[in-house]
Amino acid sequence: MSRSRARAARRIAAAAAYGGGGAGLLGGAVLGVLLTEVALAKRVVGGSGDTPPQADGRYGSAFVHRLGNPPLLLGMLGDSTAAGKGVHRPRQTPGALLATGLAAVAELPVELHNVALSGAQSYDLERQVTLLLADPERIPDVCVIMIGANDVTHRVPAARSVRLLTEAVRRLREAGCEVVVGTCPDLGTIEPVYQPLRWLARRMSRQLAAAQTIGVLEAGGRTVSLGDLLGPEFASNPRELFGPDNYHPSAEGYATAAMAVLPTLCAALGLWPEDEERPDAARREGILPVARAAAQAAAEGGTEVSVARGRWALLKHRKRRRLPGHAEPAARRQAQPRTVRGMRPSQPPTPGFRPSDN
Repeated sequence: MSRSRARAARRIAAAAAYGGGGAGLLGGAVLGVLLTEVALAKRVVGGSGDTPPQADGRYGSAFVHRLGNPPLLLGMLGDSTAAGKGVHRPRQTPGALLATGLAAVAELPVELHNVALSGAQSYDLERQVTLLLADPERIPDVCVIMIGANDVTHRVPAARSVRLLTEAVRRLREAGCEVVVGTCPDLGTIEPVYQPLRWLARRMSRQLAAAQTIGVLEAGGRTVSLGDLLGPEFASNPRELFGPDNYHPSAEGYATAAMAVLPTLCAALGLWPEDEERPDAARREGILPVARAAAQAAAEGGTEVSVARGRWALLKHRKRRRLPGHAEPAARRQAQPRTVRGMRPSQPPTPGFRPSDN
């Protein structure tokens, strides 16, 4: 299965590179069934017109005077998942969670600028990137993009979707930003969605996620597969980790996602221990052809893929770290000291750490 997914991802990425719209992933008859199931699922899933909470601001003010260093600038782009739809407090959004965690690891304040838009498809990334790069004096140090689910549900051709994402990543990299992309989540995990839509949604979203990874790596970024929204917890505990509409993550769900993205975010800035940059066979890590690494990552949430050399990629299952103020699931709790590259050894962030403005 992973080999066939790798071939499909290569075809989509190749079409994106050459400007093709991309062939549909499904035939007409199958697509008709899918659209019928989508209409039924929308009635069950429901939804909310709530606006995601505004979480822009400075986090980690306790570190403002440390060494006189300026704050790190974090940009968030993408759709409702990046915006934090489904929760009601700013500190529960993925942007705030990542800013808080990044501040604790770097021991620097972090300023968050979130331009994500609920309902956004990859078409909107051009506008979002333009907003983030509008002030040349405040270019983000690192950006996190979460996009793809609406492309699948609105039948945006996969190659076009990948091309738009790749162009956004390339613009950010050329401006000097590090970029981490959370690839298309596994839509087959949405609880009210039944067969055959569940199987079709899983197939389409995983193919798009794998193709996104290939495009992002070519543009100089890194990816973390959102998969089943970053962890088997969503499949086993949907009532806890999905929000009231059974579609968007709950506060605990966003915390689970952020715990998986944070290590890659820190690694992109050189803030993670050097010994964790080497592949660990015990954690099923290694250097693989890009398409194979992309396909494997799409099948397992929380998997990072970055460029190794040429057409080879490094696939990693980074150890998740407890976020400040959030209890990590018991099976993965860790309290190990860390040594951050270029900084003194420190203990894990204190549980009482809170963002200053939210």
